[in-house]
Amino acid sequence: MSRKVLDGSVKLLNSVDTSFDPFDSYPPTRLSRIHVQRLIHHYLNMISNPFIVSWWPLALADPALFHVSIQTASLDEELRAHKGFPISELLMVDSVSLIRQKIENSSLAFQDDTLNSVVTLAAIEHGKGNVEASRTHIDGVKRIVGVRGGISHVRQSSPLTARMIAWVSMLVTGAPQFPIQDDLGIGDGVCPTLQWLLASPDLESSSEAINDLDIDPAVIDILTRLRNISQEASSLSGTELHDLTCFVVHKLLLLPPLSTQNLQQSAASESLRYAMALYMLAIHGTTYYSHIGLVMTIMQQFRSYLEVLVRSDVDESLKLWIFSVGMVSSIDPINSKWFTEQAYLAATSLKIQTWEDVLVYFQRILWMKTPRGVIFQRQWEDMLT
Repeated sequence: MSRKVLDGSVKLLNSVDTSFDPFDSYPPTRLSRIHVQRLIHHYLNMISNPFIVSWWPLALADPALFHVSIQTASLDEELRAHKGFPISELLMVDSVSLIRQKIENSSLAFQDDTLNSVVTLAAIEHGKGNVEASRTHIDGVKRIVGVRGGISHVRQSSPLTARMIAWVSMLVTGAPQFPIQDDLGIGDGVCPTLQWLLASPDLESSSEAINDLDIDPAVIDILTRLRNISQEASSLSGTELHDLTCFVVHKLLLLPPLSTQNLQQSAASESLRYAMALYMLAIHGTTYYSHIGLVMTIMQQFRSYLEVLVRSDVDESLKLWIFSVGMVSSIDPINSKWFTEQAYLAATSLKIQTWEDVLVYFQRILWMKTPRGVIFQRQWEDMLT
């Protein structure tokens, strides 16, 4: 999948562990050595992936995983060149053949590397627009995970594999594909992070801006825990932020819609739920595969509640936060314009003049100090200039 095409926020890896030489030895392919080395270099330098140091040694040791891994680099090159996919298609044929051999071998079919290969293949097909093929691969992954006893059992042998399966399957389908464990880490499913387990759901930490709103208690619980975690957000590692985002987005999207006859109550609760999911994706950024498809799916649900929210007497600071999240997350120009206008109206009502003023109101709802928080600052400074 092309990170350049699908998400402009791609970052180069700052560094790759130099304790191994990626060009020294690798599984054989039908490509020339020079071509393979170029793809390896592209893969290691152009793909935003905090797990690359753990993933790459696995790829070097497994022909199927190696083929699908360098295929992502080849696809990225070819998408930008607009000259078809000759190399990617060649690698695809060999990848499918190698994966089929593993699946037909009972001793290899359920291995972590097989899961890694199939879920990567699903992402590649999704990047090429082959949605049905991508879903077929995800269904295969889910069957293997089921045979192994669930994703929490997969995590026991390989946290990396469980992490990639949960994340990629959600990105390419637009919805969680696995259940979650409860807030105590009990049950089968995507597990909560240590930060989540330690965060208190104490209502004293809830936001004053929503105290008077009859919002779904499950949504309030998530917001309250995130507010507590936000106090230490700057110390989260990239992997910790990823795992937190993965769990929280799963949890938010798995909640049933609030059932109520009160339209304002429903609009406030559901808008906050979807806004938190978009916020976590915004501060997380692109990891390996673009989350644009997931964002667009969430945005469709999000927008359906906002017309009511606009006309409601919900606290202006909550409106400011919700519309700002929509503004930063918008991909469609029409959506972007609408969110920007609504955010500006909320800011005018609150007599906001600077980014620092905006930040004060954000902190009343949810603000996690992470490197990608600057995207909010830039948009607001542009608007207020």
